[in-house]
Amino acid sequence: MDFKFDWKQNEEKIKELQKIIEKHKDTKGAVMPVLHEAQDLFGYLPIEVQTIISEGLNVPLAEIYGVVTFYSQFTLIPKGQYQIGVCLGTACYVKGSQAILDKIKEKLNVQVGGTTPDRKFSLQATRCIGACGLAPVITINEDVYGRLKAEEVEGILEKYLK
Repeated sequence: MDFKFDWKQNEEKIKELQKIIEKHKDTKGAVMPVLHEAQDLFGYLPIEVQTIISEGLNVPLAEIYGVVTFYSQFTLIPKGQYQIGVCLGTACYVKGSQAILDKIKEKLNVQVGGTTPDRKFSLQATRCIGACGLAPVITINEDVYGRLKAEEVEGILEKYLK
């Protein structure tokens, strides 16, 4: 799913980003803090934001893009209001988490690593989240759902679809 960056809608955020860049531009290692603050501001780091950062810090765009795509805390697409994590660690996988993941993908029409067009949901496959005794487990933001069966997924998602 492609998300179009709206320059007009983001005018105020762009001004704020320019202040962030100005604050850090003479600091060694400014790329990481600027990227973190930019992602906090925009919710993600589209190429337009990366370009502004590149020009403002006088750092090649390829270097900015390389950092953004290397570190998992950065994202090129906006995250949804509800971030779903499906544990695919060994205990969860053995107890059926793949079927749960498939059901979520089908119900929301979203792929792993993607966000629904309405930006309501993001879906991530995660490794062990440390709740093996509750396997299989999913999280939706801070809510944890354990000992799940694929047929329970639709009922859980209904709470968030309202």
